[in-house]
Amino acid sequence: METEKLLEMAKTLHDARINAKALPQFSSQIEFSRSEAYSIQEMGIQLRVDSGEKYMGLKMGLTSEKKRQQMNLDAPLYGVLTDKMQVSGVYQLKGQIHPKIEPEIVFYINDDLSGDVTREEVLNACSAVGPALEILDSRYEGFKYFSMEDVIADNSSSSQFILGPKIENFKDMDLKNLKMEMKVNGETVEVGTSSDISGDPVVSVIQLASLMAERDQYIPAGSFVLAGAATAAVKLEAGMKISLDVDGMQEFSVKIEG
Repeated sequence: METEKLLEMAKTLHDARINAKALPQFSSQIEFSRSEAYSIQEMGIQLRVDSGEKYMGLKMGLTSEKKRQQMNLDAPLYGVLTDKMQVSGVYQLKGQIHPKIEPEIVFYINDDLSGDVTREEVLNACSAVGPALEILDSRYEGFKYFSMEDVIADNSSSSQFILGPKIENFKDMDLKNLKMEMKVNGETVEVGTSSDISGDPVVSVIQLASLMAERDQYIPAGSFVLAGAATAAVKLEAGMKISLDVDGMQEFSVKIEG
């Protein structure tokens, strides 16, 4: 597909996000590859950077079998996170399309990670870990069944994120077996374990490095990685208080306002 067409698709998604107006899936009208989808994603991020946003980190998606079943998709994918996407304390529904929230583990990266890396190399490259919440908000109509290409092009449905307290002394933590409990107004709505994230959330970071290497890219020092969701996502409504409690980590929350 010509570069001009890919850029046109990126601008269409960019405008849909800004105007909070959902659009039909591209795949219902045109065929494009996963590689082309990542090119669209990269062009969309460049549009955000050109408007003043700053790169902060990366997110993995579809790392949970439950999540893949929810979205009827078959493999992990990734997206990019910027400073404007970070939320602290209160999230506003106004200006969004159909947001949902999910519980994650975040890894803070202190050294570049490139290509085929080991679990030990990932842990050695990390300065801290912590709990996190990611808010998804697809720019497509329906937000249920999309093609992989549509999702990737749309920056893997990334919208906002909330970071919990960092844990720098994490070397002795059993990162594979952390209970993760997401609550709405104090009531538990989703429960999973960190093993629901690629069998081990560290593996999710390994997968990300491999996926990025396919595009001659890498996970840069000074960034962070949301490793993926441990449970299905929950639709957001005004008046909710979303809390996340992860074993060995400090519970934190975000308020949802209309």
